Amino acid sequence: MKWSLIAISLIATLTFVTQASARSERAAARAHASAPSAASPRAPSKTEARPSGDAEARLMAVYRLIGRAETRAALEAAQQLVNDYPDFQLAQLVYGDLLSSRVRPVSRFGDVPDTAERAAPEALSDLREESRQRLRALRERPPPGKIPSNFVALSPRTRHAIAIDTSRSRLYLFENTAEQGLRLVADYYISVGKLGVDKQAEGDQRTPLGVYYITSNLDPRSLKDFYGSGALPINYPNPIDQLRGRSGNGIWLHGTPPGQYARAPQASDGCIVLANTDLNHIIRTVEVRSTPVVIARQLHWASPQALRAEIKGFEDTLRAWRTAKSSGDVQRVLAFYAPEFRTYKRTLPEWMPALAQEVAATRGREIELKDLSVLRWTDSDDIMVTTFGEVVAGARTGPVKRQYWVRRGTHWKIIFEGVIG
Repeated sequence: MKWSLIAISLIATLTFVTQASARSERAAARAHASAPSAASPRAPSKTEARPSGDAEARLMAVYRLIGRAETRAALEAAQQLVNDYPDFQLAQLVYGDLLSSRVRPVSRFGDVPDTAERAAPEALSDLREESRQRLRALRERPPPGKIPSNFVALSPRTRHAIAIDTSRSRLYLFENTAEQGLRLVADYYISVGKLGVDKQAEGDQRTPLGVYYITSNLDPRSLKDFYGSGALPINYPNPIDQLRGRSGNGIWLHGTPPGQYARAPQASDGCIVLANTDLNHIIRTVEVRSTPVVIARQLHWASPQALRAEIKGFEDTLRAWRTAKSSGDVQRVLAFYAPEFRTYKRTLPEWMPALAQEVAATRGREIELKDLSVLRWTDSDDIMVTTFGEVVAGARTGPVKRQYWVRRGTHWKIIFEGVIG
């Protein structure tokens, strides 16, 4: 096959995908923030039925063969890959380069003729960046035995956790067990907002940064095709976002539309976008409401032992708060709350009667914090997010609460507290 025919076919494919994606995005954006409209059930595509991570693993194998100058084996592997994943545009581009190398030197990735590049410069640039990000994830693996520093302590009831490194276009999925603690079980290429990260306002096409939780699992039959095989909404804006005046909603982890295996590293209106095969694995794995999702510019990795040692001062404060509440002295408890405290739109003065009623109801009995989880978020503030069951001595159960603590000098103060279950 002549390279000119490959280039024409490739550019036509890229142009079609770019235009189709833009049309789908404009149509879907109008319905995204509201409840999804009903749609007919969709049979899983050939791509969706494949194992998660399969396409990328095979692409990386092609790259390794190229690196060893085994071009014939690389060509055969690439050909099989594009046969199995015809909508994987990056694989198509690699295959085109390998075909071209049989008749002329290839000087760069996506080495198409100038006329072909001018036909779809943005699509080619996106694919080159996607390739760089996937290769970077292959080279820069998480340090063995270390976890993202945000995961200070997770209760065994929190069975999975997700951490996203937007600088690497990467999502890391962890399993949490009582025996081993957090263990990395999978990681996937992802896309984020067109204008990057640090969402501030509705429609700014940025992905939020912070500690979030998966709130629901949307039925794929209720979604537009644009969202692929499903969607997992997260609780943006969280209480910190709300205190900081951030607006917007409808931030999801979702899939890709038909005919597009993956999207560019920055291609969404703020959502986290994965290949449908990868999203399907996450949907089958994680639990709604209890799974934390940390979205960071760059993840920092540390040993679990080091993380626990770092927060001894915070743990002392948390115990002091529990002791104060067990005492039945409401004024003593109030000392732990920041003046800017909010709980579901109520200010501290508005919430004080409810707090006084809670404290009085303990009648001085000891309070136990069951299934405690602690996550940390550090930007301009140092923040701890705690989740626990608050059980008064003599009771079998109690409300599940979430608190957001912020460091003020050498002290920790509560800026949000609410019942979540």
